[in-house]
Amino acid sequence: MNIAYGRLANTTIGILCMIFMVAPLVLVVLFSFGSSSLMTFPIRGFTFGWYGALMARDDFWSALANSATVTGAVGVAATVIGTAAAMVIVRLRPRQSAAAFFLFGLPMMMPPLVLALALLSLFSVLGVKLSLVTVVLAHLTFTMPFVILIVTARLRDFDYAVIDSARDLGASPLKTFLTVTFPLIRPTLFGAALIAMALSLDDFVITFFLIGGGNTLPTLVWGMLRTGLDPSINALGTLILLLTIGSSALALRLTRYRG
Repeated sequence: MNIAYGRLANTTIGILCMIFMVAPLVLVVLFSFGSSSLMTFPIRGFTFGWYGALMARDDFWSALANSATVTGAVGVAATVIGTAAAMVIVRLRPRQSAAAFFLFGLPMMMPPLVLALALLSLFSVLGVKLSLVTVVLAHLTFTMPFVILIVTARLRDFDYAVIDSARDLGASPLKTFLTVTFPLIRPTLFGAALIAMALSLDDFVITFFLIGGGNTLPTLVWGMLRTGLDPSINALGTLILLLTIGSSALALRLTRYRG
């Protein structure tokens, strides 16, 4: 009897925690389709009008283009550089690889506000003008550690005998990577790239400090909140939510690959 009550209590707590975490996201989606400008219950009607109002904003399309530019560049650069770093780390001795993981993981462990201030100070000292380029460079500092961790985990189970065989047959290091290594770890690389893109797409604090001018989708949400609260903000939040969840879900599916 006590065991049954314990299981019931654990199940109830788990369900309540899930509701607590998911309910705000569900409300964002629901109110984005509500016909009333007041975000209250009961929802009076169903409409796509707030999405139309969002699409009619010129700043939405410019923010979308900026977000696409930043996330695309971050996804490619973080994957290329992170994979190269992972291929080196995985061959290091345990103490050396642990030190490398710690150093690469520092930006990931730092509060975003502190990291944003540190990068802003660095770019100011170097005289670098704030732009989308500085945003991409800043996003690389906290997305690359995730790529390194994911790719390293895959490479630790990798059979390096196939690489040695290719090299013995006269293949160059680049040809060996393109014809042997890359096809075997390709799903993991795509998954790591999508995770890096999802993290970059969602970032607000670092982007806000380093963009200089213009907007990405998260900073546009902040700007819309400052001028008023209407359901078109929920429509934008829903779009960001769908993009993030979609890319993350696909990434998790791809990174389960084990060859």
